[in-house]
Amino acid sequence: MDRDELIRILNGVAAGSTDVEAALDELASSGVEDLGFARLDTDRERRTGLAEVIFSPGKTDEQLEGLIERCLELHGKVLVTRLENRRAAPLVARFPEVAYHEAARVLEARPEETSRHHGVAVVSAGTSDLPVAEEAAVVLEHLGHPVDRIVDVGVAGIHRLFSQIDRLRAARAVVVAAGMEGALPSVVAGLIHRPVVAVPTSIGYGASFGGVAALLGMLNSCAAGIGVVNIDNGFGAATLVHRIALADGASS
Repeated sequence: MDRDELIRILNGVAAGSTDVEAALDELASSGVEDLGFARLDTDRERRTGLAEVIFSPGKTDEQLEGLIERCLELHGKVLVTRLENRRAAPLVARFPEVAYHEAARVLEARPEETSRHHGVAVVSAGTSDLPVAEEAAVVLEHLGHPVDRIVDVGVAGIHRLFSQIDRLRAARAVVVAAGMEGALPSVVAGLIHRPVVAVPTSIGYGASFGGVAALLGMLNSCAAGIGVVNIDNGFGAATLVHRIALADGASS
């Protein structure tokens, strides 16, 4: 609820046109819109700096369409994650203002504005890690961060990373997506003084256990101060970096 809406309710109570119980009911329900199949948190961006994001798995096509339509009406933007390509095409046809990023599996519409936060580097250890890295990159761009994509610089050929040091050091924060043993974030964090957010991916052979080996490796990193998110959670890495930027007052 914004300040003007709160003043309206309080003025109603002061003038006697709204009783206290009715005002309390309105305050309790503010910021929530009941769509029948979902209760849309319309106040989340004011509270947290990030509007509600639509996670597509498990939702019907009709539910997705209803949520997208209402988010566009309320905010002029929308962000949908983990959306399969076959489901995206009808939504793009229905809503001409949205764009679909196939590699990231993200559908979005964003206000037309220049980037308003410092740049972030998104690093992928191998080409197989790109879908997770791209999810992070597209979400960061949606949130107003310029993104420098640094691809295929894993520790199996560490010299590839060293040639990109200047780009890493130029970024305000770095997201690193890696599978297998998950060593790359430790190496990156040992070379730069910026925040590093590590994303374990489910890429690897049998003993990688679907990303668990990479997750444990990142949690046990010998480089201090790394933030680690869940397996394949590029979205979570992007939003963590965004919160760091908001706390830092990181306008460009």
